[in-house]
Amino acid sequence: MGRTSRQKPARLGEKLLYIRQALGLSQNQLIRRLEFKELVQGTVSAFESGGREPSLLVLLAYARAANVSVESLIDDALDLPDELPAISKKAQGAKRSLPSSISKSRPKR
Repeated sequence: MGRTSRQKPARLGEKLLYIRQALGLSQNQLIRRLEFKELVQGTVSAFESGGREPSLLVLLAYARAANVSVESLIDDALDLPDELPAISKKAQGAKRSLPSSISKSRPKR
């Protein structure tokens, strides 16, 4: 059997860089925020330049830090929002709540 390389998201590095910059973090601060002790600055730099791909768990940590879906990170057809939900949430100082259309349809307990 021959080995073929798998298709890689072309915009992943760009999106990871955008998340870090939008959160206002240096690469070392991001590493602490993601809580992955095995990450080093050079690895984050390689993620952002497209030289390496992060593991699924690291992608999940990025998505959670930015409050976006993992799908929005790996699907080149999807753009990240101009303002990350994590930033909006912090700026508003509010707890995350359900949209009114959803909360109205939920049964009361």
